[in-house]
Amino acid sequence: MWMLAAAITAPWRKVLIYENQWWWIPAGALFSVGLMLYKFSHSGFTLAQLGGLPEVRRAHGEQRLVTTGIRARVRHPVYLGHLCEMLAWSVGTGLAVCWALTAFAIMTGAVMITMEDQELEKRFGEEYRRYRFSVPAVVPKIRM
Repeated sequence: MWMLAAAITAPWRKVLIYENQWWWIPAGALFSVGLMLYKFSHSGFTLAQLGGLPEVRRAHGEQRLVTTGIRARVRHPVYLGHLCEMLAWSVGTGLAVCWALTAFAIMTGAVMITMEDQELEKRFGEEYRRYRFSVPAVVPKIRM
């Protein structure tokens, strides 16, 4: 998959939309936010759980809905972390290929989140429906 993505994007690898070193400042902030989200996402989860092992191997262990910590603010913090990291590269480099891959990731991420929500609703039922209604998928609500 990586080789295919590299081959498809090769012609645009050096196409700049803009070039300004100052854009690395907000990019650095996005990188930092992404890394913090990854760290917070790991809280209460094993690496196997973050990697989806319980979904592949049903006998892997306890299945419970986690709605505390970062997941009390956003249902899919790992996807938000990925988005922050991809936006950081796009903002910092100004490369057209980074922006195109970020747009592609947003589209495929939306599909993956929808599928994951459906699977979690099947697994946890009404408990997950209540959680999904009260907590946003990726972009947290700003509380004042």
